[in-house]
This record gives sequence, C-alpha cells and structure tokens, in this order.
Amino acid sequence: MAEDNRRGDEDERGPGAVYQMFVVMEDLLDKLKLLNYEEEVLRKNNMKTLSRHYFALPTNPGEQFFMFTTIASWLINKACRPFEQPQEYDDPNATVSNILTELRTLGGQVDFPPSKLKAGYGEHVCYVLDRLAEEVLKQTQFNWNKPNYPTEELEESSVMEDDSELTLNKMQEEMIEEPDDYEEHLMDLEALKAQTNTTETSESSKPDEILESTTDAAEWNLEVERVLPQLKVTIRTDNKDWRIHLDQMHQHKEGIESSLKETKGYLNRLQEEISKTLEKVASREKYINNQLEHLIHEYRTAQSQLSEAKERYQHGSGGVTQRTRMLAEITEELEKVKQEMEEKGSSMTDGAPVVKIKQSLTKLKQEIIQMDIPDRVVEHTLLQAKLKEKSNMTRDMHATMIPEATIGGIF
Repeated sequence: MAEDNRRGDEDERGPGAVYQMFVVMEDLLDKLKLLNYEEEVLRKNNMKTLSRHYFALPTNPGEQFFMFTTIASWLINKACRPFEQPQEYDDPNATVSNILTELRTLGGQVDFPPSKLKAGYGEHVCYVLDRLAEEVLKQTQFNWNKPNYPTEELEESSVMEDDSELTLNKMQEEMIEEPDDYEEHLMDLEALKAQTNTTETSESSKPDEILESTTDAAEWNLEVERVLPQLKVTIRTDNKDWRIHLDQMHQHKEGIESSLKETKGYLNRLQEEISKTLEKVASREKYINNQLEHLIHEYRTAQSQLSEAKERYQHGSGGVTQRTRMLAEITEELEKVKQEMEEKGSSMTDGAPVVKIKQSLTKLKQEIIQMDIPDRVVEHTLLQAKLKEKSNMTRDMHATMIPEATIGGIF
C-alpha cells in the first residue's frame, strides 16, 4: 500500500523520512510473498530469500542491482507488460531507463534521476519495486482486509508460592475477589454477645484442672521457634504501588528541603559577597573617573582631531585617485602615440619598400618588352599589307592606262 506522496524533499518530510524506506521494504516483502515470488523468481533463478531490509541497506551493490532488475522485470511481466529479463552483463543505464519507462506507463511518478537506481539499494529502489508490486496486486484485484484476531482463553497460572509469604497485591486481590466469603465471617453484635455468654457459661462449668497447663516451658519455646517462620508475614515491595511512590515523594521532598537549606545559606553568602564586590567596583570606578577626567577630555579631543584628519585624508585620497586615473589615461594615449611613431619610423628607415618598388619596375619593364614585341609584329604585318595593297593598286593603274594608249594610237 505505497503512497505517491511518501517521497519529496527531506526537509518537508521530517526526520522520520530516513527510516521510511525500511517500512516500504517490509511492505514490499509482504506483497512479493503474496505474489509468490519465492517460487516464480527465487527458485527459478537460484537466488536466496530476501531479508526484511535487503534493498534498504547496502550489502553487495552488484548482487542487489541484479536482484532489483530481475524482480522489476518479473513484476512488469506480471502487470501484462512485455519486458525481457535483463542479463548480468547488460548495460545498466539502458536497463534502468527501460524500467522507469514501464513505471511511467503504469502510472508511477518518477521525479528522481535514473542514477539513483544503479546502486541497487536505497529509498528509490524500494519505491520502484513497491509501486510495481502494488500495480500487479491491483490488476489481480487483491484487497487488503482487516485482520481477524483469534480470541485467546486465559489460562490459570499455577504458581507455587510459599504459604509463609504473602504479597500485598495478592492480599488486595483476595480481598476484592472474595467479598462474600469475608462477609460470611462477619458477625453481628447480637450473635457475638450470645457466643460470649455461651463461652462464659461453658468455661465456668469446666473444672479448674484444665486451666492449669502441664506443658514444659522449654518444649513450648522450641515449638514457638519452629512455627515462627511460618507465621511470619512478609510483604513484597512493588515499585508500581502508589504507596511506594508516595514514600519516595516524601523522601525526595525531605532531601530537597535539606539541600535547599544548605544551598540557600551558600547562595545568601554568595549574594552578599557579590554585592560587596559590586560596591567596591563602583566606588573604584568613580575614583578612576575622577582621577582620569582630564585624560578622558584629552582623549576625546584627540579622537575628534583624528576624525577630522581622516575626513581630510579621504578627501585628498579621492583627488589623488581622480588624478591617478587621468595620469593612466594620458599614459595610455602617450603609449599609443609612441607606438604609431615607431611604426612610421620603422617604415621610413626600412629599405624593403624600395626593393619591392625596384622589383616591380623591373617586372613592369619586362612586361612592356613582352607587350612591345607583338606590337612590332602587328606593325610589320600592317606595313606589309599596306605595301602589298599599294603594289596592287599600282599594277591596276598600269593595266588600265595601257589599253587607253593603244586605243588612241589606233584612232
């Protein structure tokens, strides 16, 4: 009969929460016995029987974790959820994660990290198993009934007691239990008077010889000594009796009163001594104050001057702090300017840029020469084309002029 609210912050649950897992473990063991875990789990896997505090105390973490996973898988299967029984060399993180997933599916509340179950013992292990067992019992429609206590017959205790010893409790019980017998032995006054009258008449009628005893005194004393232990009534003291408590209260009261008298005297003397000492201290303090009054005045004056000097020091230290900050800023700017000047000076004195410029000029000249050769070739080609075109034009001109001349000569 586990409850979901039995877990939470330890401060809210109180100091008894540390021992709650022992109660949960005992309830879990009863539920496992109702589910016949001895036949279905222990004998099947050749395991030992669980003790009342098996999962509450650390004994063997490896064995306890394997037992926890085995019982948890068996309970999940009993709750009609298919779950493969974990083996000894399986990953414990995956096994614990699967068990918590099934517990959430069955309606269990999981508000703790899975690493709490890897130890194989503790409050959370007991809670998980108890919650699973409770779900299985709910599915089997098991109900917890009130216990029926059998009526036990009280047997008469036969105690052998000495007839010569009587306890006070026994005497009181006999007086309470047998009031009728005691009343039977009581006689009224009339019967007592009648009996005394009859005894007087009977004694007066007896002869005088009977009144004289013929028994030896020594034998009588021996008989008295022999019978005396049997006639002795010893009352055993019972610590539970109110009379004993009352006597103890009176004894303690007397002891307290006697101790109080002595202590009161000591305290009175101590009070007188303390009061005298206080008066002496007060008078000495007044004398010292009167003697050291001018020194106290000088001390107060010096203290006021010290406070003024502290104020001036704080004011001056504030100005120093401000000027120190300004000096730091100016120094930082100066460092920057120095760094820039060094960079510019190094760049001016360094010949590397000049070398680079010369190399660039040389490369540029080479490129110009390389570009000039194709230009010359192009110019030469253009010149040849122009010359060829000019020769062609001249030949054409000569060809046209010759026929005209021949035609004029003919006419």
